Amino acid sequence: MNGFLVAAAVTVALVLVLLMRPFFRRTAPGLTSRQELNSAIYREQLAKLEQDLAEGLLAKDDYAQARAELQRRLLEESQAEDKAVTQSPPRKTMIGIGLAVPLVAGAFYLLIGNPASLTGIGGHEMADAHELDRMVAELAQKLEKEPNNPKGWAMLARSYKVMGRTAEAEKAFERAGSFIDDDAQMLASYADVVASNNGGTLVGKPTLLIQKALKADPDNAMALWLSGTADLEAKNYRQALQTWERLAAMLPPGSDDAKMLQGAIDDVRAKSGIPAATPAPAPATKVAAAGGGNVSGTVELDPALKGKAGPDDTVMIIARLPGTRMPLAVVRVRAAELPVKFTLDDSQSMNPQSPISAAAEVEVEARISKTGMAMPESGDLLSAVQKVKVGASGVSLKVAQVRP
Repeated sequence: MNGFLVAAAVTVALVLVLLMRPFFRRTAPGLTSRQELNSAIYREQLAKLEQDLAEGLLAKDDYAQARAELQRRLLEESQAEDKAVTQSPPRKTMIGIGLAVPLVAGAFYLLIGNPASLTGIGGHEMADAHELDRMVAELAQKLEKEPNNPKGWAMLARSYKVMGRTAEAEKAFERAGSFIDDDAQMLASYADVVASNNGGTLVGKPTLLIQKALKADPDNAMALWLSGTADLEAKNYRQALQTWERLAAMLPPGSDDAKMLQGAIDDVRAKSGIPAATPAPAPATKVAAAGGGNVSGTVELDPALKGKAGPDDTVMIIARLPGTRMPLAVVRVRAAELPVKFTLDDSQSMNPQSPISAAAEVEVEARISKTGMAMPESGDLLSAVQKVKVGASGVSLKVAQVRP
């Protein structure tokens, strides 16, 4: 990178020198020729005057006057030429050229060159890989001297997994011990590593790790995917479909992950012969469950946060059992529809075996997400959580907070 920049700077400097050379020259070629011509004419005319004087064709007084006139004219022309030669270079023009050449060169390079190579992207992948290997090796050496550093072992395990060194990753996860017991993502990664080292099977230890991950976070996407895969491996097709369909509801509609997951769901249905569930009616036409087993109300956005929500952001209206993280029911709408009326009933239940109508009371909240992910993220817009009795109507959720 440094070599390229030096070469480019030298090239631009040479171009500027060549372009500005005329402005620094004291005498132009044409002007030199004119001076020589004037001198020759002067000498010729002076010789003619002297010849006329010698032949008696010109009186001495006339000769003196003519010679003085000839000298005066030559002096005036020489002064005019000297003034032209000593004229100062045009500064504005020179400054304009000095700025324009590097800018135009840079613009052309950005247009037709390879700027990424200056940052090492594309041209230094091998160097980056060696640097990563060196850093990971140094971390491993440090941890051998600090064996009771679980956070360091967890970091090393994650690094080994990214590098594809699954055997070393599994050992590092083991050394991390209970430090990762509450980290669903780390537990899911641990399960994935163990399964890879066991020929791809999730039976045994990987399944136990997946269950522990879902206990720590029931909405962890990787843990849900692995859980469905474990059920599929055990030929428990219905449970696999239920888990994956729950995961699909958390993914942004139309995303690559959602399409991939839907393809897997379709394959399981084709293999098992289990038909697809009948789609639930649209939110606007949903009928409340009998006996008032629902919660309804309105969601609105605080005007102070209007600029932080895009029209295509996802608004999730969520009902949970008090003290739990697993949603009972979820309604999704676009932020452009706000303010919007909602009804949470059994038709939006995440688990048919845990309908909202079976609960006595629930916690209700609204969240606006740019990614549409089920897991809360920094920058999400939130309403206050309200605890209401099932059957309540007129619940007002005002999105007025920003998740740090």
